[in-house]
Amino acid sequence: MGKLTDVQIRSWIKLGERFEQRGDGDGLYLCYRESYAIPVWKFRYRLAGKQRIMNIGSYGQLSLADARKTAKEMSARVALGYDVAGEKQDRKREAIAKIEAEKNAWTVAKLADEYFERVILGRWKHPNIVRSRIENDIKPVLGKKKAEDVRPRDIDEMLQIIIKRGAPTIANDVLRWCKRMFDFGIKRHVLEHNPAAAFDPSDAGGKEVARDRWLNREEIAALFQAMREKAGAFTIENHYAVRLLLLLAVRKEELIAAPWREFDLEKGVWHLPEERTKTSVGIDIPLPPLALETLHELKRLAGGSAYVFPARKMQNRMIPHIDLNTLNAALSKHIKPKLKDVPNFTIHDFRRTARTHLAALGVDPFVAERCLNHKLKGVEGIYNRHDYFDERKKALEMWARLLSALEDGRADYNVVPLKKEIAAA
Repeated sequence: MGKLTDVQIRSWIKLGERFEQRGDGDGLYLCYRESYAIPVWKFRYRLAGKQRIMNIGSYGQLSLADARKTAKEMSARVALGYDVAGEKQDRKREAIAKIEAEKNAWTVAKLADEYFERVILGRWKHPNIVRSRIENDIKPVLGKKKAEDVRPRDIDEMLQIIIKRGAPTIANDVLRWCKRMFDFGIKRHVLEHNPAAAFDPSDAGGKEVARDRWLNREEIAALFQAMREKAGAFTIENHYAVRLLLLLAVRKEELIAAPWREFDLEKGVWHLPEERTKTSVGIDIPLPPLALETLHELKRLAGGSAYVFPARKMQNRMIPHIDLNTLNAALSKHIKPKLKDVPNFTIHDFRRTARTHLAALGVDPFVAERCLNHKLKGVEGIYNRHDYFDERKKALEMWARLLSALEDGRADYNVVPLKKEIAAA
């Protein structure tokens, strides 16, 4: 039977009675120094002729009965020749080492950021496209995993999530970037095997074929009607983005990442520089009245931001404008469910939509192609350096009038063909 009782210990604590040691027998004693907030159990033993002392826990952690049980177990190990204090220190060092290893571990998120900063940023023309795939598709599924722990089944799970949301092209892109990212990790000795190596497009989005989808007048009118009905959930900024993408026939990343310094609203021109175009060809885009009206409103909404579509939330994504996937996600969540009778379309189909309607309005093919900033082909492209600015301006003004009628839901979609208008001018 030990010498201490719980009643005694609680009394010492209540009275604040301090002491170096009060023994209980079998090497167990209680210490209550001035610096201690609560008494501490200690175990004293001898090993190889040397005395050892170790803490085994506070009175708040171990009751008297538990402390005696622990001391008894330790006495038994000491009798077998084990250094229990040394074992405790070893366990502590192992725990600290494990914590440090976890803290310094190469997660997929860390590997992706390193890959982006060292390989993509500053080298790729449109780095935000890669950043979007990393943030929206790779990190949510694999980000917290250690890079070395990722298995092919994890890659398959990620791809299936993308495929099920109806984005096969994005699935192919994500697979391609994952392969490159994990190869980068192998070079940096982060992992030994690429978990995505065995996959090919057939496991992701399949073979990509050229799309031919475009929206007719009724479908465009239905799209704008759905956006009006979902006003609030589908923000006015998203609405304006759709309007400008249809009207100006630019690529999504060209508009979403556009800074205000590229726009001369007084002269009605968007100076899109070559470093932000897919074709590496800069172009001056004429801005019809509908575009200017929209941009003036967006500038008011931007609240002094340097970007037409500034980031809407606090983001740690290294981009000052909205994510490239924001508009896609908003359309999928709020608008497409209301367009059940409209075949599926993508934002990139807006360019084909504009091109088709420009042709229907009688726009010269050369002019229509330059509206999309396509290079003229063959000898014509080599020797014809005319930019068709005035012709493009008239074409986009014609298209803007039609688009405005469709957006307003007006029944009369008849617009004078451009060729007749030019002839009458």
